[in-house]
Amino acid sequence: MQVTETLNEGLKRGYAITIPATELEEKVNAKLAEAQPEIEMKGFRKGKVPMPLLKKQFGPRLMGEVMQEAVDGAMNKHFEDSGDRPALQPDVKMTNEDWKEGDDVNVEMSYEALPEIPEVDVSGVELEKLVVKAEDEAVTEALENLASSAQEFEAREEGAASEDGDQVVIDFVGKVDGEAFEGGSAEDYPLTLGSNSFIPGFEEQLVGVKSGEEKDVTVTFPEEYGAEHLAGKEAVFSCTIKEVKAPKAAEINDELAKKFGAEDLDQLKGQISERLEAEYAGAARQVMKRAALDALADLVSFDLPPSLVEAEAKQIAHQLWHEENPDVQGHDHPEIEPTDEHNKLAERRVRLGLLLAEMGQKAEVEVTDQEMTQAIMQQARQYPGQERQFFEFIQQNAQMQQQLRAPIFEDKVIDLVFDQAKVSEKEVSKEDLQKAVEALEEE
Repeated sequence: MQVTETLNEGLKRGYAITIPATELEEKVNAKLAEAQPEIEMKGFRKGKVPMPLLKKQFGPRLMGEVMQEAVDGAMNKHFEDSGDRPALQPDVKMTNEDWKEGDDVNVEMSYEALPEIPEVDVSGVELEKLVVKAEDEAVTEALENLASSAQEFEAREEGAASEDGDQVVIDFVGKVDGEAFEGGSAEDYPLTLGSNSFIPGFEEQLVGVKSGEEKDVTVTFPEEYGAEHLAGKEAVFSCTIKEVKAPKAAEINDELAKKFGAEDLDQLKGQISERLEAEYAGAARQVMKRAALDALADLVSFDLPPSLVEAEAKQIAHQLWHEENPDVQGHDHPEIEPTDEHNKLAERRVRLGLLLAEMGQKAEVEVTDQEMTQAIMQQARQYPGQERQFFEFIQQNAQMQQQLRAPIFEDKVIDLVFDQAKVSEKEVSKEDLQKAVEALEEE
């Protein structure tokens, strides 16, 4: 087998590979000899089929297999000997298209090699970790939100009219074309006005009713309503208003705390403080991570594979276009050309991606099975009732596994940077942290 370099410019590589016909013939014969003892054919005993007949019967198919194996073997040996790592799948094509049995196989292979990544010393990098304490006002606000979510309803004064947000207790009977329909009736039903839990237009017509009043509510079922026999039909609901109740937030006390799993109010406050500070810490980490990536981007410079930059720029341009055109769900739109800004961002992402991958590999960073399982479970929660199917889908999809693994790996490498850099803490207000986070989104 002969390998000749045809291109070596920057990171671009090209090679001409010649696989001798004699080598292919030998491998085909070896495969036939290995299979011969097990082959049966009409007119011959098992294992006694003559080699020329076997070659005529199975030779063409085996030749195809041998050619593919030879090319793959030549590629693997080249990468092993040269130390090159292709940025993307190499482009391989056979150049003698008029090939016939007995000819050598000529193949062209081209690719872009990944660059040599220089060693990076992050011990001199200075990072600032923003620290926010849970203030009493934030804890109180969270408690008030919990109390509001745990609201109860108490009867309004006799003769008081219902308001949006009130709860009305009603008996109702629904009819279409004068006939009551299944599922259209209930007694003592507590309906919160403004909850949008009933057919559109129903709740609005019960604003202003009083206890003891009877009212007909006329609505039209949506065209896409689940029950086909009701879809698009007009219905009249005869309602009897039995009670009108106003919302009342739960009191902030030990009883409220117990509703949310705490022993008492002090423990609930402590839990809220921990949760708030964990949220603040997560946001502060994103700010410090951006600062770390900025520092890394300034520390190193190396050639980038043009194909990776081009692919990343196209992806960035495509994603931003869809964010600006949210009404377009599919990909039936004009081709989107990346701008200079997209290309510049793509270069940064590719450079940092290659650098972090190299740093992680040298530090032997690994994503454990447990971490992957946790990531899959978190994603699966977005598909209630279909968690098992989601797990199976991920198990069978290597690309999706990589998409879940990549951010975990990146965060582990960033943790290494944090450990090696000079990190100082700075206590700031919640508002200052929010401004820092918003600044990230604007960049």
